[in-house]
Amino acid sequence: MNYQVAIIGGGPAGYTAAEAAARAGLSVVLFEKRALGGVCLNEGCIPTKTLLYSAKVLDTARHAQKYAVSAATPTFDLPKIVARKQKVVRKLVLGIKARLSAAGVAMVTGEAFVVDRNHVQCADAVYACDHLLLCTGSETFIPPIPGVDTVPYWTHRDALDCKELPASLVIVGGGVIGMEFASFFSSLGTQVTVVEMMDEILGGMDRELSALLRADYAKRGVRFLTATKVVSVEGDEQAVSVRVENAGGTSVIEARKVLLSVGRRPVTQGFGLENLGVETDERGRIRVDSHLQTSVPGVYACGDLTGFSLLAHTAVREAEVAVHHIAGLDDEMSYRAIPAVVYTNPEIAGVGETEESLQRQGTPYRAVKLPMAYSGRFVAENEGVNGVCKLLVGADGRVLGAHLLGNPASELIALAGMALSQGLTVGQWARTVFPHPTVGEIFKEACAEAQ
Repeated sequence: MNYQVAIIGGGPAGYTAAEAAARAGLSVVLFEKRALGGVCLNEGCIPTKTLLYSAKVLDTARHAQKYAVSAATPTFDLPKIVARKQKVVRKLVLGIKARLSAAGVAMVTGEAFVVDRNHVQCADAVYACDHLLLCTGSETFIPPIPGVDTVPYWTHRDALDCKELPASLVIVGGGVIGMEFASFFSSLGTQVTVVEMMDEILGGMDRELSALLRADYAKRGVRFLTATKVVSVEGDEQAVSVRVENAGGTSVIEARKVLLSVGRRPVTQGFGLENLGVETDERGRIRVDSHLQTSVPGVYACGDLTGFSLLAHTAVREAEVAVHHIAGLDDEMSYRAIPAVVYTNPEIAGVGETEESLQRQGTPYRAVKLPMAYSGRFVAENEGVNGVCKLLVGADGRVLGAHLLGNPASELIALAGMALSQGLTVGQWARTVFPHPTVGEIFKEACAEAQ
């Protein structure tokens, strides 16, 4: 059968594109070699947030006395926490499958291989298509650390399914994944050490707020070694030794487990990409235009595969743009207001430019910082907890970036994203009527301060 759209990869980009194309009246076939939802739903965004919410509930119970509530000493059951995570994942995977079935998407389980721009092979069948969408996602990058092949290290996938809490854990990489697992395991009582090669955690996020978050977790007992390189690892199932090097010299960290979370890389091998001859940039990333179309007409690449923004919500928007272009609708991709969130407790989130990026560009700006305590709702719900709201404002008064440290930053940052995408000035944004009392009012306060 000939399909108007063939999609390889059933993650956020793939399943979004499949449903959107089918609802636009196009015939669609979707290939997924493992499970619908991809890394995000099965071993990334959703399962980690499920675990983190259990840890957050535990933290809240431990500090209930701050809110004049008495509670017995809270305990947790790790196998049940993991089982609940699996239940949430199953429910959402079934939901996606039901939506795709209702939309009329043909779903094929198996490894797809690109024969050419109009043909995809899976098992013994060849599927013809008019348009091809590549949404193969990304995979964990394992750094070439001496000894790593002999050590039973964890990746995020292993950490998600652990049934026994390690007494100590070394996390190699202080990025988003590393910090979220540091948050989870430290809340449950594991002694956590984070080793980061850069001189600050969460590269790409606002540096000042990242430092504040690091200081907060350091007070809770998490050890941070920044500007530090892992030079070797050795050990077995019982214990590992991580040798590190920094300006202070070389030392060894002993721990029960080591988690490698230094980043992810796009999946470009194993599905016949070489048969398309698409153009790539100097870093090997697939070149796409503002419609996500590659240099080969009718072939699109969305999500982590392009290597531009390894975020599920970016992938979803890219998929929408690609399908709109196939369907003849006017739409283009913009990356100027892509939110980034770290689901620690407290959360940290940002959108748009950072002070560091503006300084590199030489762009004039003003930074307006307010304590989250300017929001009455925040004070009411965060006894003894601090937070920061930072707005970056251009010379013309337009919002260039916004950054938050404090709960619920993940829910609020979209407000700033809309202001950025609409090109609002702080004066225009300040005219928005915010419900009172809400934590989101902090943006109105910051806009007033910035005028």
